[in-house]
Amino acid sequence: MSEAGSPSAVSMRDVQQLIVRKDEIEAQIKAYYEVLEDQKNIGMEGPLIDMEGYPRADIDVYQVRTARHNIICLQNDHKSIMEKIEEALHNLHARDKEKRQKDEAEAKAEALQHTQPLPDAFARVDAVTPGSPASMCGLQVGDEIIAFGSVNTNNFQTLQNIASVVQHSEGRPLSVTVVRDGKSVHLGLTPQRWNGKGLLGCNIIPIKR
Repeated sequence: MSEAGSPSAVSMRDVQQLIVRKDEIEAQIKAYYEVLEDQKNIGMEGPLIDMEGYPRADIDVYQVRTARHNIICLQNDHKSIMEKIEEALHNLHARDKEKRQKDEAEAKAEALQHTQPLPDAFARVDAVTPGSPASMCGLQVGDEIIAFGSVNTNNFQTLQNIASVVQHSEGRPLSVTVVRDGKSVHLGLTPQRWNGKGLLGCNIIPIKR
């Protein structure tokens, strides 16, 4: 079984296996108590010797002692496995709680991101040639660019800024962020020569504010 001390390592299957073992132990304990019942219902405390100090002749003393010994051992095993089950369930609940908190945090972060205003775009994709690097990366006509490699809304001056980034990034992936349908979309664009038609295969025009 997985280490019960690590919440991430415990599975429901581990708990189910522990419960199966617990049930087996309880069944064994019950069977040994039935043995004691068959021996004049002597139980765990009944005397094994008669009034004269001799082993009782009306019971199987060896069988009674064996049953009592096994019951004690099994009760210790039962206590141990109950502790393991409790710990495993605690770890499962702790892991579920941790996952739930993480999911909630991610959901809040995503919601916050959607509510934050997007920066103003500085350029727009006016045309994309099929089969070009721009097309392959997912750029679409109408995409408004808010980040193109190191160029962003704050430092953009002219289209030469984008051209310079493209020239210095031939064969290397660039991070491009565009606004599409009111949402920011992140793309990976790798400028490269294709059919002798430049490095991008798209037409970008500046947006005048």
